[in-house]
Amino acid sequence: MLPEHGTPDRGPNFDKTRLLIPGAIILAGLLVSGSILYARLGAGQALVAGDSPIKAGAKVEVNISGAPVLGNTNAPVTVVEFGDYQCPFCERYFQNNEKTLISEYVNTGKVKFVWKDYAFLGQESTWSSEAARCAEDQGKFWQYHNYLYDHQGAENSGAFSIVNLKKFAQAVGLNTFTFSSCLDSHTHAAAVSQSTQYGSSIGVTGTPATFVNGTLIVGAVPYADIKSAIESALKNK
Repeated sequence: MLPEHGTPDRGPNFDKTRLLIPGAIILAGLLVSGSILYARLGAGQALVAGDSPIKAGAKVEVNISGAPVLGNTNAPVTVVEFGDYQCPFCERYFQNNEKTLISEYVNTGKVKFVWKDYAFLGQESTWSSEAARCAEDQGKFWQYHNYLYDHQGAENSGAFSIVNLKKFAQAVGLNTFTFSSCLDSHTHAAAVSQSTQYGSSIGVTGTPATFVNGTLIVGAVPYADIKSAIESALKNK
């Protein structure tokens, strides 16, 4: 069990030198439209790896049953992100792409945005994904989702300890007793694990991995790439 620390605010400006942890992480730089995919390898093995990894541009019918959805459920385009709350490139994707995507396409009814947990960077990845689902039980998944990325710290450093996750719940206005009960009992542990394993089963090997109407975009690509894929999907409807 990792230690629980009481200081909740690691903030978006926290030192990102966690990319250089010797022997623990190999950063896989996949040059796909200039993007970088974050994949973790430890002791010579991948923590999560699909049996048949898929490449950018591949078409997959992604099952979104039970996943958090933002926007019009009947929107013509579905954007699915597989992400890990500790992944630094997912945080970059959140700040540079997700917010604009929501403003331009989700809020206008053209896109529904779906989150799929791909918790592969350690215990705090699992805990934070469980916590977001506990927030979903109270109708505040996306508020908590946003708060996690805005307070991302070094991997498994205590930024997403159980103590801090409960403080985050208070910050976003959740019923803290109900939230704590949910998190302490690991109510959503199985769902998080199933989502991660599902991602692996369809060939996801790192984060962020985005599917626009089933077409894979690998890594934290520029927003222009996401926009182009969405516009293409809209024209084909």
